[in-house]
Amino acid sequence: MGRKNLIQVRQKGIILAFYKVARKQGLENASIAKVADAMQVNPSLIMHYFKTKQDLIHGLIEYILERYRLIYTPLNEIADPQERLEQIIENLFSRKWDKLFDDSVFYSSFSLIFRDRKIKKHYKLLHDNLRQMLTETLKQCNDIGSIELDDVEKTADLIFIFVEGAYYYLSMVSNKEEYNRKMSYYKETVLKMLSLTVPA
Repeated sequence: MGRKNLIQVRQKGIILAFYKVARKQGLENASIAKVADAMQVNPSLIMHYFKTKQDLIHGLIEYILERYRLIYTPLNEIADPQERLEQIIENLFSRKWDKLFDDSVFYSSFSLIFRDRKIKKHYKLLHDNLRQMLTETLKQCNDIGSIELDDVEKTADLIFIFVEGAYYYLSMVSNKEEYNRKMSYYKETVLKMLSLTVPA
């Protein structure tokens, strides 16, 4: 293992520890000292890799967004455009997010886009990439006639607006049955918008 890889491994370990502290105590309460305490190391070791808490937050954002991409990356391997589209919609309205990262850490991190241009750029780039992937898949489905859309880019944008609004609202819903019912309805609505069959 090269020096660069070793540094990356150590940085990732620190970021994961920071994430666990942020999940337990809140991002605003997490600190280098608390991360060092959780890892049972001297704070100077943390500061060797991350000079400030802000640097740690930037590392955490990159980690969160990389985890976010994991939901979509394998979809590029699905050859059939309609099958890929149906799987994208399924993933957009799934609870795979829970397995990737904690909602409270995600939204605390997201709120920083209003104060940090670098974080804002990271989030925008991710969402632009996801929209582009959906746009390309919609276009391929349009070309083979499995869907009929007048404006592919506009439809892709509307789907993401729908998804983001749904998650924002549903983050306030505590009842699991109500949550699942509404999420199923939202997914069904998007499938109908695309004139795709709603899975049984």
